[in-house]
Amino acid sequence: MRASGLNWQGLMEQLRQALPHCEVTDQSLAYFKYPKRTVSVNLPVRMDDGSIRVFRGYRTVHSTSRGPSMGGVRLREGVNAHECEVLAAIMTLKAAVADLPLGGAKGGVDVDPATLSPHELEGVVRRYTSELVELIGHNEDILAPDVGSDAQAMAWMLDTYNENTGTTSNGVVVGKPIPLGGSYGSKDARGRSAALVAARVLEERGESLRRAKVAVYGFGDVGRRAAQTLAAQGALVIAVSDQDGATFASSGLDLDALSAYREQHGSVAGFATDITPAEVTELDVDVLLLAYDYGTVNAGNAHAVRARYVVEATNRAVLPEAERFLTEAGVQVIPDLIASIGGVVVNYLEWVQDASNFFWTEEEIEAAIDQRVNVAVSDVMSVARTRQTDLRTAAYALALNRLHSATVMRGVYP
Repeated sequence: MRASGLNWQGLMEQLRQALPHCEVTDQSLAYFKYPKRTVSVNLPVRMDDGSIRVFRGYRTVHSTSRGPSMGGVRLREGVNAHECEVLAAIMTLKAAVADLPLGGAKGGVDVDPATLSPHELEGVVRRYTSELVELIGHNEDILAPDVGSDAQAMAWMLDTYNENTGTTSNGVVVGKPIPLGGSYGSKDARGRSAALVAARVLEERGESLRRAKVAVYGFGDVGRRAAQTLAAQGALVIAVSDQDGATFASSGLDLDALSAYREQHGSVAGFATDITPAEVTELDVDVLLLAYDYGTVNAGNAHAVRARYVVEATNRAVLPEAERFLTEAGVQVIPDLIASIGGVVVNYLEWVQDASNFFWTEEEIEAAIDQRVNVAVSDVMSVARTRQTDLRTAAYALALNRLHSATVMRGVYP
């Protein structure tokens, strides 16, 4: 299920298509064309057998025009500087759509965590953080979870930063365990908000999730929570996939039983009728929710998509050439800039709580996430209606306007 295809030129082309719908000129877009900085670092780590392995790490800060940068740290084989730059730019756009006082960043280490012991992985994470310690901070660049980096990894990052700086600054890292200044809702926000955004878009078009057939590509934390939220609103989740297989039931899957089965067996395969992960994207459903990785729907498989709505619950799940095909075929793509916005919102709320040292209840966090997500979706749909354009172009136009305003007010230094 490994996706591929992040492309900087493809992103820039989509942004240029949004220029007629906003107040930004092509010259002004030049501010967005390059990241503020990209650094690469060597990470020598002592392995359990006493040998030394050198890993490669990266961190891109795309923009700080609206505030300190924030973005995830990927621990995955194949991570590279180009990937970090594209995803950092998307994070800048996403924060602007949510109207948060943040810029975008992204980082990662080229490593396969499954091949390391817990002690070795801790060494990689701590060395990565140590190499960046002079560049990160709660008012500079904030590290967030991503593929391969869970709450424990974020705890190691926080501890390494604090030990290096002699501070107790919790806000330099988000996605932490709650006892270390983490926030309620961190694990569920991404999937839950993707489902809520899908419901809003369907409602805008006079439709409902009631009895709608849904397929979920990627039954991890995001996909599982999205599926549960969709089912709670009356949808029938008939198929899900993970990295090892996929399962299908035309009458709908029992998601609680499926989650328990996957916990026991390590995969959804074998729970109901086995199908391939690729077949999940080809089912005749109302909603296809993509919760695995970028490039899931691409030029090679877009023609096989039969869903009426495709929801990008993760960044860049639909590549530009595939989206052009889907749009021409009448498929409504609900883009990552709104569908996956819950992640950046909950990370922002954790950062705010750490800064004030005042923490909210789970109910207060969920209400705050819902409020900000709903406002962002309303803003994007308003631009789409006014400018008579698709949701992605509307989201880009909204983000570019907000970034442009901040950049103009700041001026050029020196």
